Amino acid sequence: MTRSRAALGALAVGAAAGVGAAAWGTLVERRRFGIRWETVPVLPPGSRDVVVLHLSDIHMAPWQADKQQWIRDLSLVEPDFVINTGDNPGHETANAAIEYALEPFRGVPGAFVHGSNDFFGPAPRNPLRYFSGPSAMHTKATPVDLDVERQTAFFESLGWLDLNDHARAIEVRGSRFELFGTSDAHRDWDRLDLLPTNVDEMRGEVPWSEDEDGPAPVSIGVTHAPYRRVLDAFVTQGADIVFAGHTHGGQVAVPGVGALVTNCDLPRAYASGLHRWQNKTHWSWLQVSAGLGTSIYAPVRFACRPEAVVVTLTARTA
Repeated sequence: MTRSRAALGALAVGAAAGVGAAAWGTLVERRRFGIRWETVPVLPPGSRDVVVLHLSDIHMAPWQADKQQWIRDLSLVEPDFVINTGDNPGHETANAAIEYALEPFRGVPGAFVHGSNDFFGPAPRNPLRYFSGPSAMHTKATPVDLDVERQTAFFESLGWLDLNDHARAIEVRGSRFELFGTSDAHRDWDRLDLLPTNVDEMRGEVPWSEDEDGPAPVSIGVTHAPYRRVLDAFVTQGADIVFAGHTHGGQVAVPGVGALVTNCDLPRAYASGLHRWQNKTHWSWLQVSAGLGTSIYAPVRFACRPEAVVVTLTARTA
Protein backbone atom coordinates (compact mmCIF):
# COMPACT_ATOMS: atom_id res chain seq x y z
CA MET A 1 0.00 0.00 0.00
CA THR A 2 2.84 2.39 0.87
CA ARG A 3 4.51 1.76 -2.47
CA SER A 4 1.25 2.30 -4.32
CA ARG A 5 0.68 5.59 -2.55
CA ALA A 6 4.23 6.68 -3.36
CA ALA A 7 3.76 5.77 -7.03
CA LEU A 8 0.46 7.63 -7.17
CA GLY A 9 2.10 10.62 -5.51
CA ALA A 10 4.91 10.61 -8.06
CA LEU A 11 2.41 10.40 -10.90
CA ALA A 12 0.45 13.30 -9.46
CA VAL A 13 3.59 15.41 -9.12
CA GLY A 14 4.62 14.56 -12.68
CA ALA A 15 1.19 15.39 -14.04
CA ALA A 16 1.13 18.70 -12.17
CA ALA A 17 4.60 19.55 -13.51
CA GLY A 18 3.46 18.72 -17.04
CA VAL A 19 0.37 20.88 -16.74
CA GLY A 20 2.44 23.71 -15.28
CA ALA A 21 5.02 23.49 -18.06
CA ALA A 22 2.30 23.49 -20.72
CA ALA A 23 0.61 26.49 -19.12
CA TRP A 24 3.90 28.36 -18.90
CA GLY A 25 4.82 27.62 -22.50
CA THR A 26 1.39 28.48 -23.86
CA LEU A 27 0.36 31.45 -21.73
CA VAL A 28 3.67 33.05 -20.71
CA GLU A 29 6.90 32.16 -22.48
CA ARG A 30 5.66 32.44 -26.06
CA ARG A 31 4.87 36.10 -25.30
CA ARG A 32 8.12 36.87 -23.42
CA PHE A 33 9.74 38.59 -26.39
CA GLY A 34 13.39 39.41 -25.92
CA ILE A 35 16.45 40.75 -27.72
CA ARG A 36 19.60 38.73 -28.13
CA TRP A 37 22.69 40.89 -28.65
CA GLU A 38 25.68 39.69 -30.67
CA THR A 39 28.90 41.27 -31.93
CA VAL A 40 30.65 39.88 -35.01
CA PRO A 41 34.05 41.18 -36.24
CA VAL A 42 33.68 41.02 -40.04
CA LEU A 43 34.21 44.61 -41.21
CA PRO A 44 37.54 45.87 -42.54
CA PRO A 45 39.86 47.39 -39.93
CA GLY A 46 38.95 50.97 -39.12
CA SER A 47 35.28 50.59 -40.17
CA ARG A 48 32.43 52.09 -38.18
CA ASP A 49 30.06 49.64 -36.50
CA VAL A 50 26.96 48.60 -38.44
CA VAL A 51 23.97 47.54 -36.32
CA VAL A 52 21.83 44.84 -37.97
CA LEU A 53 18.36 43.94 -36.70
CA HIS A 54 17.51 40.34 -37.58
CA LEU A 55 13.79 39.50 -37.64
CA SER A 56 12.48 36.04 -38.41
CA ASP A 57 9.45 33.77 -38.09
CA ILE A 58 7.07 36.43 -36.82
CA HIS A 59 4.04 34.26 -37.70
CA MET A 60 1.79 37.24 -37.07
CA ALA A 61 -1.93 36.87 -36.38
CA PRO A 62 -4.19 39.93 -36.59
CA TRP A 63 -5.13 39.76 -32.89
CA GLN A 64 -1.52 39.72 -31.59
CA ALA A 65 -1.41 43.38 -30.64
CA ASP A 66 1.33 42.89 -28.04
CA LYS A 67 3.67 41.38 -30.63
CA GLN A 68 2.91 44.16 -33.10
CA GLN A 69 3.72 46.87 -30.59
CA TRP A 70 6.86 45.10 -29.38
CA ILE A 71 8.20 44.91 -32.94
CA ARG A 72 7.38 48.58 -33.51
CA ASP A 73 9.36 49.45 -30.39
CA LEU A 74 12.43 47.72 -31.82
CA SER A 75 12.90 50.88 -33.89
CA LEU A 76 14.32 52.37 -30.66
CA VAL A 77 17.38 50.18 -31.27
CA GLU A 78 18.03 52.45 -34.28
CA PRO A 79 19.39 49.73 -36.56
CA ASP A 80 21.47 50.64 -39.59
CA PHE A 81 20.17 47.64 -41.52
CA VAL A 82 17.30 45.14 -41.17
CA ILE A 83 17.42 41.51 -42.29
CA ASN A 84 14.12 39.61 -42.43
CA THR A 85 14.42 35.86 -42.98
CA GLY A 86 10.78 35.09 -43.66
CA ASP A 87 7.63 33.42 -42.33
CA ASN A 88 6.03 36.74 -41.42
CA PRO A 89 2.27 35.94 -41.54
CA GLY A 90 0.62 33.39 -39.30
CA HIS A 91 -2.90 33.91 -40.60
CA GLU A 92 -4.47 34.61 -43.99
CA THR A 93 -5.52 38.14 -42.93
CA ALA A 94 -2.26 39.16 -41.26
CA ASN A 95 -0.78 41.52 -43.88
CA ALA A 96 -2.19 44.68 -42.33
CA ALA A 97 -0.83 43.68 -38.91
CA ILE A 98 2.61 42.98 -40.38
CA GLU A 99 2.62 46.33 -42.14
CA TYR A 100 1.64 48.12 -38.93
CA ALA A 101 4.41 46.35 -36.97
CA LEU A 102 7.16 47.08 -39.51
CA GLU A 103 6.16 50.58 -40.64
CA PRO A 104 8.58 52.28 -38.16
CA PHE A 105 11.46 50.82 -40.19
CA ARG A 106 10.53 52.70 -43.34
CA GLY A 107 13.67 54.29 -44.74
CA VAL A 108 16.02 51.92 -42.87
CA PRO A 109 17.84 49.88 -45.52
CA GLY A 110 17.33 46.14 -45.34
CA ALA A 111 16.96 42.84 -47.15
CA PHE A 112 14.51 39.94 -47.04
CA VAL A 113 13.80 36.41 -48.18
CA HIS A 114 10.56 34.47 -47.92
CA GLY A 115 9.70 31.26 -46.14
CA SER A 116 6.94 28.94 -47.31
CA ASN A 117 4.61 30.41 -44.68
CA ASP A 118 4.74 33.70 -46.57
CA PHE A 119 2.99 31.86 -49.40
CA PHE A 120 0.69 29.47 -47.54
CA GLY A 121 -1.45 29.81 -44.45
CA PRO A 122 -0.89 27.58 -41.42
CA ALA A 123 -2.49 24.14 -41.18
CA PRO A 124 -2.92 21.75 -38.24
CA ARG A 125 -0.11 19.22 -37.83
CA ASN A 126 0.75 16.51 -35.35
CA PRO A 127 3.75 17.98 -33.47
CA LEU A 128 5.18 14.50 -32.84
CA ARG A 129 5.85 14.16 -36.57
CA TYR A 130 8.64 16.73 -36.30
CA PHE A 131 10.70 13.98 -34.67
CA SER A 132 10.51 11.87 -37.84
CA GLY A 133 11.71 14.52 -40.28
CA PRO A 134 11.15 18.07 -41.59
CA SER A 135 7.53 19.21 -41.63
CA ALA A 136 7.43 19.61 -45.42
CA MET A 137 7.53 15.81 -45.63
CA HIS A 138 4.23 15.53 -43.75
CA THR A 139 2.15 18.20 -45.45
CA LYS A 140 -1.14 16.73 -46.68
CA ALA A 141 -3.71 19.47 -46.15
CA THR A 142 -4.39 21.88 -49.00
CA PRO A 143 -2.94 25.20 -47.78
CA VAL A 144 -4.54 28.61 -48.08
CA ASP A 145 -2.72 30.85 -50.55
CA LEU A 146 -1.48 34.11 -49.00
CA ASP A 147 -0.93 37.49 -50.63
CA VAL A 148 2.85 37.25 -50.84
CA GLU A 149 2.89 39.83 -53.65
CA ARG A 150 1.48 42.43 -51.25
CA GLN A 151 4.08 41.52 -48.65
CA THR A 152 6.91 41.76 -51.19
CA ALA A 153 5.70 45.13 -52.43
CA PHE A 154 5.48 46.44 -48.87
CA PHE A 155 9.00 45.31 -47.98
CA GLU A 156 10.38 46.91 -51.12
CA SER A 157 8.50 50.12 -50.29
CA LEU A 158 10.34 50.18 -46.95
CA GLY A 159 13.60 50.17 -48.92
CA TRP A 160 14.48 46.50 -48.42
CA LEU A 161 16.21 44.39 -51.08
CA ASP A 162 14.59 41.19 -52.36
CA LEU A 163 17.19 38.41 -52.05
CA ASN A 164 15.00 35.47 -53.06
CA ASP A 165 17.50 33.81 -55.43
CA HIS A 166 19.00 37.24 -56.06
CA ALA A 167 22.24 39.03 -55.22
CA ARG A 168 22.47 42.75 -54.49
CA ALA A 169 25.06 45.24 -53.27
CA ILE A 170 24.69 48.17 -50.90
CA GLU A 171 26.84 50.59 -48.91
CA VAL A 172 25.97 51.28 -45.25
CA ARG A 173 27.91 53.64 -42.96
CA GLY A 174 30.90 53.51 -45.27
CA SER A 175 31.01 49.71 -45.43
CA ARG A 176 30.34 47.83 -48.64
CA PHE A 177 28.11 44.77 -48.54
CA GLU A 178 27.50 42.00 -51.03
CA LEU A 179 24.24 40.23 -50.22
CA PHE A 180 22.98 37.00 -51.75
CA GLY A 181 20.06 34.81 -50.82
CA THR A 182 17.84 31.90 -51.70
CA SER A 183 14.16 31.10 -51.76
CA ASP A 184 12.94 28.66 -49.14
CA ALA A 185 15.07 25.52 -49.08
CA HIS A 186 12.47 23.82 -46.87
CA ARG A 187 10.29 23.50 -49.96
CA ASP A 188 13.26 22.86 -52.27
CA TRP A 189 12.73 26.28 -53.84
CA ASP A 190 16.36 27.30 -53.45
CA ARG A 191 18.12 27.74 -56.78
CA LEU A 192 21.68 27.08 -55.76
CA ASP A 193 22.49 26.45 -59.42
CA LEU A 194 21.89 30.18 -60.01
CA LEU A 195 23.90 31.37 -57.01
CA PRO A 196 27.38 31.62 -58.63
CA THR A 197 25.98 33.50 -61.65
CA ASN A 198 23.94 35.83 -59.44
CA VAL A 199 26.97 36.64 -57.32
CA ASP A 200 29.25 37.17 -60.32
CA GLU A 201 26.74 39.50 -61.98
CA MET A 202 26.25 41.45 -58.76
CA ARG A 203 30.00 41.86 -58.30
CA GLY A 204 30.27 43.13 -61.86
CA GLU A 205 27.58 45.77 -61.31
CA VAL A 206 28.36 47.06 -57.81
CA PRO A 207 28.04 50.85 -57.43
CA TRP A 208 31.62 51.16 -56.23
CA SER A 209 33.20 49.18 -59.10
CA GLU A 210 35.14 52.23 -60.28
CA ASP A 211 36.58 52.92 -56.82
CA GLU A 212 39.40 50.45 -56.39
CA ASP A 213 40.76 52.12 -53.26
CA GLY A 214 37.69 51.58 -51.05
CA PRO A 215 37.39 48.94 -48.35
CA ALA A 216 36.88 45.33 -49.35
CA PRO A 217 33.19 44.36 -49.36
CA VAL A 218 31.68 42.12 -46.70
CA SER A 219 29.60 39.21 -48.03
CA ILE A 220 26.33 38.26 -46.34
CA GLY A 221 24.22 35.20 -47.12
CA VAL A 222 20.50 35.27 -46.28
CA THR A 223 18.14 32.29 -46.29
CA HIS A 224 15.03 31.20 -44.47
CA ALA A 225 15.77 27.54 -43.74
CA PRO A 226 19.41 26.77 -42.92
CA TYR A 227 19.81 23.50 -44.75
CA ARG A 228 23.41 22.36 -44.90
CA ARG A 229 23.54 22.47 -48.70
CA VAL A 230 22.65 26.17 -48.61
CA LEU A 231 25.13 27.01 -45.87
CA ASP A 232 27.92 25.16 -47.69
CA ALA A 233 27.10 26.98 -50.93
CA PHE A 234 27.12 30.37 -49.18
CA VAL A 235 30.50 29.64 -47.62
CA THR A 236 31.86 28.60 -51.02
CA GLN A 237 30.70 31.96 -52.41
CA GLY A 238 32.70 33.74 -49.72
CA ALA A 239 30.04 34.61 -47.16
CA ASP A 240 31.48 36.27 -44.07
CA ILE A 241 28.23 35.79 -42.16
CA VAL A 242 24.95 33.97 -42.88
CA PHE A 243 21.54 34.91 -41.46
CA ALA A 244 18.76 32.30 -41.18
CA GLY A 245 15.61 31.44 -39.26
CA HIS A 246 13.01 28.67 -39.65
CA THR A 247 14.07 26.48 -36.70
CA HIS A 248 12.19 28.40 -33.97
CA GLY A 249 15.19 27.40 -31.88
CA GLY A 250 13.48 24.05 -31.56
CA GLN A 251 10.46 25.87 -30.07
CA VAL A 252 10.40 23.39 -27.20
CA ALA A 253 13.76 22.73 -25.59
CA VAL A 254 14.93 20.74 -22.58
CA PRO A 255 16.98 22.71 -20.06
CA GLY A 256 20.53 21.42 -20.10
CA VAL A 257 19.91 19.54 -23.34
CA GLY A 258 18.69 22.19 -25.77
CA ALA A 259 16.56 21.92 -28.89
CA LEU A 260 15.08 18.54 -29.71
CA VAL A 261 14.50 19.26 -33.42
CA THR A 262 15.47 21.87 -36.02
CA ASN A 263 12.86 21.00 -38.69
CA CYS A 264 15.67 20.67 -41.26
CA ASP A 265 19.01 18.88 -41.54
CA LEU A 266 20.84 21.44 -39.41
CA PRO A 267 22.38 19.80 -36.32
CA ARG A 268 20.46 20.53 -33.12
CA ALA A 269 23.44 22.32 -31.58
CA TYR A 270 22.98 25.04 -34.22
CA ALA A 271 19.22 25.48 -33.67
CA SER A 272 19.68 29.10 -32.61
CA GLY A 273 22.46 31.49 -31.73
CA LEU A 274 25.74 32.59 -33.26
CA HIS A 275 28.04 29.83 -34.53
CA ARG A 276 30.79 29.10 -37.01
CA TRP A 277 29.82 27.03 -40.03
CA GLN A 278 32.59 25.18 -41.86
CA ASN A 279 32.50 23.46 -45.22
CA LYS A 280 35.44 21.46 -46.54
CA THR A 281 37.73 24.44 -47.04
CA HIS A 282 36.27 27.62 -45.50
CA TRP A 283 34.07 28.87 -42.68
CA SER A 284 31.70 31.74 -41.97
CA TRP A 285 29.70 33.04 -39.05
CA LEU A 286 26.19 31.61 -38.86
CA GLN A 287 23.44 33.56 -37.11
CA VAL A 288 20.23 31.52 -36.60
CA SER A 289 17.26 33.25 -35.02
CA ALA A 290 14.82 31.39 -32.79
CA GLY A 291 12.16 33.69 -34.22
CA LEU A 292 9.33 35.66 -32.69
CA GLY A 293 6.28 33.50 -33.27
CA THR A 294 4.72 30.10 -33.49
CA SER A 295 2.01 28.53 -35.59
CA ILE A 296 -1.45 29.37 -34.29
CA TYR A 297 -1.96 25.59 -34.15
CA ALA A 298 1.06 25.07 -31.86
CA PRO A 299 1.11 28.18 -29.64
CA VAL A 300 3.77 27.08 -27.18
CA ARG A 301 7.42 27.73 -26.40
CA PHE A 302 9.38 26.18 -23.59
CA ALA A 303 12.97 27.02 -22.59
CA CYS A 304 13.15 28.86 -25.91
CA ARG A 305 12.02 32.48 -25.69
CA PRO A 306 10.89 34.31 -28.82
CA GLU A 307 13.60 36.68 -29.95
CA ALA A 308 14.75 39.41 -32.23
CA VAL A 309 18.51 39.58 -32.68
CA VAL A 310 20.66 42.69 -32.82
CA VAL A 311 24.00 41.91 -34.44
CA THR A 312 26.66 44.62 -34.31
CA LEU A 313 29.05 44.12 -37.20
CA THR A 314 32.37 45.53 -36.06
CA ALA A 315 35.86 45.86 -37.47
CA ARG A 316 38.28 42.99 -37.52
CA THR A 317 41.58 43.52 -35.78
CA ALA A 318 44.34 44.46 -38.17
